[in-house]
Amino acid sequence: MTLPSTYLKMHSTLHANGTLTMDMSEEAMPAPKTGEIVVRVEATPINPSDLGVMFGWANISGATTEGEGTSSVLSMPVPPQGMAVMKARLDQRLAIGNEGAGTVVAAGDDDYSQSLIGKTVAIMGGGMYGQYRCVPSMMALPLKDEHSAKDGASSFVNPLTALSMVEVMKMEGHKALVHTAAASNLGQMLNRICQADGVDLVNIVRKQEQVDLLKGMGAKYVVNSSDDDFMAQLTDAVHETAATLAFDATGGGTLASDILTAMEMAAARTPSEYSIYGSTTHKQVYIYGGLDVSPTTLSRNYGFAWGIGAFLLPNFLAKAGMEVAARLRGRVADELTTTFASSYTDEISMVEALQADVAQRYFAKATGTKYLLLPHKDI
Repeated sequence: MTLPSTYLKMHSTLHANGTLTMDMSEEAMPAPKTGEIVVRVEATPINPSDLGVMFGWANISGATTEGEGTSSVLSMPVPPQGMAVMKARLDQRLAIGNEGAGTVVAAGDDDYSQSLIGKTVAIMGGGMYGQYRCVPSMMALPLKDEHSAKDGASSFVNPLTALSMVEVMKMEGHKALVHTAAASNLGQMLNRICQADGVDLVNIVRKQEQVDLLKGMGAKYVVNSSDDDFMAQLTDAVHETAATLAFDATGGGTLASDILTAMEMAAARTPSEYSIYGSTTHKQVYIYGGLDVSPTTLSRNYGFAWGIGAFLLPNFLAKAGMEVAARLRGRVADELTTTFASSYTDEISMVEALQADVAQRYFAKATGTKYLLLPHKDI
């Protein structure tokens, strides 16, 4: 196959004048070394983790687009507070896009890399919002023959995060899970995993239609944080499941603290010797998202056997080791269009992604919405 000498790639840049821009640049086609492959990226999702690099603290409501076609430039103002927070990335052209899938079109001279030529693979490693990507061949997840690049575009971030939540539960000796923003694509995957593996899962959502969605999927425990009796519902569900581990996608506000409070109240329902330090049952919340950018507020009315920490997928996989990572990746490949199927609100091109009105839509992060970027569309 004859490859072009150059390809298009998207970047995000913070400028000293208080603006953030996204645009496309023409890059030289990479030449794969031993142990590397070049993938023609055919589909790549826009995840919340991508939005953080793309937009940071920019004011998306003030976005404008100048230029046309591949020369389009998306610009947004950044408030002084945002400039201070993001000063470490000033004037850096950051490649964007965490994961995607496509066809291997070139490879290094080793046997394994060569064996992947022509195959559809999923890859992760940043810089995926471009038409081609060179990565170590061992990082690629070969898809089954019946699976397309669109099927495999979201093979890493959401599937491996959901699987890792259950792994953490087992490693730390917990019996059940609590999950927030539970109607998301990731939340739906986690429900399917827990149902298949016999794990009790308490889902926290904020709208009745999200309750209905998860109940329709067979979820047993779904509580609505907008209900007046939310804490009573949550405490009942936590008590019934004995859940002492939660993963919180919101980050800010009081939700993490509310979950710990419900866990302590549930533990108090089991008779035990009184202690001024609360129950001896350890309660743990991991924050893995930032849907709420306000400060995390803790009431600390849940004794002293508790913890709050951060959860990041690459850090967990590095700690868990290659054997665990390989097992989880294998399950994703086997259940790609069932347990780990992703649905998309729309498919957009790189040019469309730089249009202000389109950017405002995919930035909204509404539950149940997800956009798929097709780097070769209309180019």
